[in-house]
Amino acid sequence: MLVSQDLLLYGLLASTNFGLTTASAIKRPRSATTTRERTSINADWRFERFVDAPDSLSYETLRPWILPSANNFLNGDKYEAPGEEAPGSDVEFIQPDFDDQGWEQLDLPHDWAITGTFDAPGVEGGLGRLPINGVGWYRKTLSLEDELIASGKSIFLDVDGAMSYAAVWLNGKFVGGWPFGYNSFRLDLTPFAKSGENQLVIRLENLLDSSRWYPGAGIYRNVWLVTASPVHVAHFGTYVTTPSVSADEATVDVAIEIENAGNSTSQVEIETKIYELDPTSRKPTGDSLATVKSTRVAVEGKSKQAVNGSTTVANPKLWGPPPSQKPNEYIAVSTLSINGTEVDSYETPFGIRTVQYDPLKGILLNGEPVRVYGTCNHHDLGSLGAAFNYRAAERQIQMLQDMGNNALRTSHNPPAPEFLDIADRLGLMVQDEIFDTWSFPKVKNDFHRIFKEWHEPDLRSFIRRDRNHPSIIAWSIGNEIPEQANSTGGETGKILQDIAHAEDPTRQVTNGLNTAKPGSPFTDVIDIIGLNYQGEGKGNSWVSTFPDFQKAYPNKMIWSTESASTVASRGIYIFPVHSNISTIVGAGPGEGADPETQQVSAYGLYAPPWAASQDKVFEQQDKHPYVAGEFVWTGWDYIGEPTPYDNSSRSSYFGIIDLAGFPKERYYLYQSRWRPELAQAKLIPHWTWPDRVGKVTPVHVFTSGDEAELFVNDVSAGRKKKGQYDYRLRWDNVTYSPGSIRVVAYKDGKEWASDSHVTVSEATALNVTADRTTIRGDGQDLSFITVAVVDKDGNTIPQGDNEITFSVSSGPGKIISTDNGDATDMVPFPSHSRKAFSGLALAIVKAEAGSQGEIVIEAKADGLTAGKVVLTAS
Repeated sequence: MLVSQDLLLYGLLASTNFGLTTASAIKRPRSATTTRERTSINADWRFERFVDAPDSLSYETLRPWILPSANNFLNGDKYEAPGEEAPGSDVEFIQPDFDDQGWEQLDLPHDWAITGTFDAPGVEGGLGRLPINGVGWYRKTLSLEDELIASGKSIFLDVDGAMSYAAVWLNGKFVGGWPFGYNSFRLDLTPFAKSGENQLVIRLENLLDSSRWYPGAGIYRNVWLVTASPVHVAHFGTYVTTPSVSADEATVDVAIEIENAGNSTSQVEIETKIYELDPTSRKPTGDSLATVKSTRVAVEGKSKQAVNGSTTVANPKLWGPPPSQKPNEYIAVSTLSINGTEVDSYETPFGIRTVQYDPLKGILLNGEPVRVYGTCNHHDLGSLGAAFNYRAAERQIQMLQDMGNNALRTSHNPPAPEFLDIADRLGLMVQDEIFDTWSFPKVKNDFHRIFKEWHEPDLRSFIRRDRNHPSIIAWSIGNEIPEQANSTGGETGKILQDIAHAEDPTRQVTNGLNTAKPGSPFTDVIDIIGLNYQGEGKGNSWVSTFPDFQKAYPNKMIWSTESASTVASRGIYIFPVHSNISTIVGAGPGEGADPETQQVSAYGLYAPPWAASQDKVFEQQDKHPYVAGEFVWTGWDYIGEPTPYDNSSRSSYFGIIDLAGFPKERYYLYQSRWRPELAQAKLIPHWTWPDRVGKVTPVHVFTSGDEAELFVNDVSAGRKKKGQYDYRLRWDNVTYSPGSIRVVAYKDGKEWASDSHVTVSEATALNVTADRTTIRGDGQDLSFITVAVVDKDGNTIPQGDNEITFSVSSGPGKIISTDNGDATDMVPFPSHSRKAFSGLALAIVKAEAGSQGEIVIEAKADGLTAGKVVLTAS
């Protein structure tokens, strides 16, 4: 059994803004004496997209010059760039004197496709129909002070994510690149930088048929300029582990890689102090708790040197998921000194905790079995697209956590670094995933084109970036890989798993398996058996593969890396309702789909042929308690993959929460299972059916109670108790008549929770609310504004579809996008007018950078009383 005791998050680089002048510099926490700077260069770029390449460049033409960018993450032979100049010297966009004033001015992160229309030529429904393809050129002027250049410091460009095939020039000279659009990378600008104005140019290229879902486009994550002494902690250069943990003390091992970019040997003294981490400021707090003994080492010029040290922390506060544990964090502050002068300081947040992978008990965190209540999630942020925003990502995770979600799978790619920061802070476990394909393609232009040359540097850099995060409990090296069931899969899987073990021996490795069986070469190799849909039985089958895998691999942990894939449209109910707890979605009676409206019933009983309802998943998991838990497909709806209407809709139906962030009905079914201590009851459907008077209208209840009584127009329809494998209570023979329905849930014979619906009257007004009424005036923080169409009593109109127009009537605010959660809505996301869907619509608002004061958001619709909400920017 592999045991891990560790870690924390991505090494937080300090910032002092020494020697750099750029707009909107964002500084990270730092030591007062540090000479390392990490400054945001997100502001003030120029951009132009071309559907067809306007130049002779491509990854293939630049490949020999890009490959050396991978050298820091290759353990064997390194790449050497050709002696001649890289192609591009004749491309006008690269020239420092090119006039880009006619290009779009924007700030990063940026997704060039998300503002488009849902009719991009050649872009099918699986990719969201938005204009993701083409070549994008980005240009930015960097002003570097004379003092910085004269100091001889190293100057680096850190890109957290750029989609895709990034190629970078500075002052007309080729610097390097990175093809995989999801990985973070660093390039050394030092040889090309000069005093004064420097022209930074980045070229991206997105091919058609490059993904199975909406990948986004552009420089869609944060970009940083890092300056450091020639002798400094290397990129992703710390690794903190805790090999021994008890209530009395924890051993903390710190491995540091020192890089000497100078020409001569330096005698470097290294010291690391351990502090508690303040969860809000992400800074050290209080006095140091322990010190790694100072070490002196000679680091030769143009080389790297690894240094290991150890200390103990008394009475450690452990990291673990709520509600039974707390996500406590520490931070290691490592300083490098030469001849008594500090030359670098590097901060590494981490957590102290133990992880065990038990074949019968599942995940044990700090010795406690923790059932995995997880969800899979793609990286887009709904109507914001792939452009990363901290608050939008935080909101997604918080809503899932409120449901009882305690684990996240980064399907099927490395996430933004900040995503893991949020998981660390809130205490969610993470299955961190890197690849969707290896050598065999799923679509024509996916990662298989470059897998042979890039799998090692991509995997090593991915793990080095993320391995200090305590939230990560497993690495995933792939998802539904085509070669999973043949000999090639076993060979390749072992290569990748060996790399993961070499980079981080404290965690086990998994993979999402949808076809591999016990005894296949790959299942023989992999640490954790991760099953996609096999455990619950695919479609209408009840044949579970859990027992076969458990019998074949009694010493391996098993979990569901993808489960359910239930499809639904929020607030839509289609009759008749199927009598089974799970069935394949279709257009026939009781099959839950309406081909005319392209909506799917919200009863939560319907799934594609490979999948199942959550009720069926719950039963199979309960029947096989040795399974560690599940990652549901998906927590949130996402752009693309609109099964079962791939040829017509814009976004998925899989989410427990819709694309706008409104919970679907089955949110409360998951909540009833995953938060059994929460007193709750949810009654479906609504009770406004003018066309169903006298017709059978089934009523279902999701509750954490164990029994419930239903009242229809104040008359009891009976009291029902959950059986062993009942996860909802059903009254399938209720006849609709206007009035009300009400449920009272009980637990252990005592009243527990209640819910009710009434037949609503005509719409009269718009009710406007905000998730947060105070936001930072930094141009980044967001408020999510919900508009409900309501009647005179304030009841939401369940079938309300009024056209709503949003506006900022006063104050320094801006509406970024709108949505309603309707997968069939083809109105572009930037539109300020949008129909309500099932009574609700959403607007996303930010304050102007550097602003303060009140922002008034109004919503109007013909014939209804307008509504407004007041935000405060501070």
